[in-house]
Parts: sequence; C-alpha cells; structure tokens
Amino acid sequence: MPHDYAIIVPAYNEEVQLAVTLPAMRRAMAEMTERGQLIVVDNNSTDATSQIAAGHDTRVVFEPINQISRARNAGAAAADAGVLIFIDADTTPDAALIREALDAIKSGRYCGGGARVVMSPRPGLAVRMVLGFWNTVSRLFKLPAGCFFVCERDGFDAVGGFSEQVYASEEIWLARQLKKWGRKEGKRLTILPGPITTSNRKTDNPARVLGWVLFLTLCPIAVRYRRLCGYWYKRTEHA
Repeated sequence: MPHDYAIIVPAYNEEVQLAVTLPAMRRAMAEMTERGQLIVVDNNSTDATSQIAAGHDTRVVFEPINQISRARNAGAAAADAGVLIFIDADTTPDAALIREALDAIKSGRYCGGGARVVMSPRPGLAVRMVLGFWNTVSRLFKLPAGCFFVCERDGFDAVGGFSEQVYASEEIWLARQLKKWGRKEGKRLTILPGPITTSNRKTDNPARVLGWVLFLTLCPIAVRYRRLCGYWYKRTEHA
C-alpha cells in the first residue's frame, strides 16, 4: 500500500547528526495519522551514515555521485508517497510542522512550500541578520529553504524534480518550476509559520557565511560548478 507522505533526508558523512535527528523525525511521524516513510540517501559517505540510518527503521538509498540534487532525486525515486518532504540531516521537524505541511497540501490550494527557519544553538548577530533577511525574502517570494521543502508528488514529477545542473540553490530552481506548474493547476507555494529548526554548524565564521552569500549574489552561475560550491560539500566525517 502506498504511503501518504515520505520524508527524504540526503546525507553525506552525517553519522553524528543522524543519530540525533532520525529519532526526532520518528517521534514526530508517530503522531501523524497518515502513513509515512523515512528515506535516507547515503550520498557516497565514508563514515557510518548508512549503518546509523538503517538502525532507525529507515529505507537507505545509495547515490554514488556527491551532489545534493542527485541525492534528493534518488530519495524521491525510491518513495511511493503522494507528498514529498525533503529535510536536511541536521534539521529537526516537529509533529506540528509536519501536520501543517500535510494539511496545506491536502487543502488543494498548495502544490508545495517551506517554513520559517530558525537555528540551534542561536547564532551570532551577523548570522541572525542574514537569516532574518532570508526568512523575509522566503515569505515574500514564497521560496522554501532547502532544509525543509514539501511538495506534491505530481508536481515534482511534472517539473523533473531538482535540477542536476546545479550544486547549490537547487530548492530555488525547483520552487520556480513548481510555481509555473502550480499556476496551471490553480495552486501555489506557501511558507508555513513553522518554524523549522536546523543546526548552526556552518555559521561559526560569520564572515565566511556573508562572503558566500555575497559571492553567489554577484556570481549566480557559480552554482553550476561543484568546485565553486565547496561551502556545501566540504565536511569532515564528524562535522
């Protein structure tokens, strides 16, 4: 029997994070009346990512090419659900947010969306300002963050999923395509009040964060080259 929704988690060397986030996801899913499946995509990890994932009653999928878009698409291909929820490995959704997301899709008014993002532990002032700016842009232009992206399966398939031509900002590309598809179907994207909590592990150097934001703003073509998107791909086994 098909599932009502699937939570898909791309993971590259995430044994530490998954040990924390997967139990939280399972607790949240236990409160849903709908049938859900939890899928972890091992994106060519060199640590115990697959073993940790398998120990939490998940379906583990292997994607050998280290690219976030490919990992997300591989998870979607393995899912048999009508609603797809993409969550980062360092992100912890609660039952209330999953409930909001499923109800939004069930309403028939939305083909997808995201949520307001908060970080834990609370980051410094500079990062909070960047995050506040992103949340404002996200809300105004209905652009979901990659750490929590929900969409209808039909829409996802119709637009071809996440673009594998880019190595970052793949959620923005998908949101744009879903908006076009949704207009034809009389649906739109939404940003739920959330919040969705994600880790601040990449914000220990605010200057570096601001530098990457500025670089991609001035040179958006950079997302097409993996070597220029190292901010998202450089990770030690225990980061």
